[in-house]
Amino acid sequence: WVQEEAPDVLCLQETKCAVSAVPPEVRALPGLPHQFWCSAKDRPGYSGVGLLAKTEPLDVTYGIGDPEHDTDGRVLTAEFPSLFVVCAYVPNAGRGLARLEPRLRFNAAFLAFLRRLDARKPVLLCGDLNVAHAEIDLCHPRANRASPGFTPEERQGFTELLEAGFADAFRHLYPEAKGAFTFWTYLGGARARNVGWRLDYAVVSRRLLGALCDCKIRSKVEGSDHCPVTALLAV
Repeated sequence: WVQEEAPDVLCLQETKCAVSAVPPEVRALPGLPHQFWCSAKDRPGYSGVGLLAKTEPLDVTYGIGDPEHDTDGRVLTAEFPSLFVVCAYVPNAGRGLARLEPRLRFNAAFLAFLRRLDARKPVLLCGDLNVAHAEIDLCHPRANRASPGFTPEERQGFTELLEAGFADAFRHLYPEAKGAFTFWTYLGGARARNVGWRLDYAVVSRRLLGALCDCKIRSKVEGSDHCPVTALLAV
């Protein structure tokens, strides 16, 4: 699928993989020779993100400059001539919302980080943001109002991101699209029935909207409980 899609930049989340354990078939992906990996410190099999690029970035940074969160391996940022590409795996609020408070602290620190980048050049944020922003973004909103990823606090965090000068690329282009999900639990045949959530996003600085050609949810691509999202920009 990666070869068919032929992305200029490929962002991966929840890799659960130390740099030394990246599979050789991923290392050898044609057309993506510049590879950067960020894994959780001293926590094998937890979190982790990767960013693979066709052309070498001007610079790559790891984390968001916040010691509470940067040991989890959640954010990679590559600077290119016309924009920053941020690959992010946002924390889950956890069963029983046990980790909602740390999640909200991450949201605040991450938004401050994105604002700092955006002050320098436009941003494309790609990742598993672990939130369904609106009722249209999950199959059963009424039953999930207190579920991780759909609490009022998490949804408000995404609203604040949009209010800070960013746009949800897919929803900007397809405001009324229903059943557009990127995650399905493995339980109960959820994917076959399209009982899902839209948790994965391409978010762009609003001044990039003129360059936004399309944003596609590749729901037919299997191999994970999430599916890829493709953002097409003329930059």
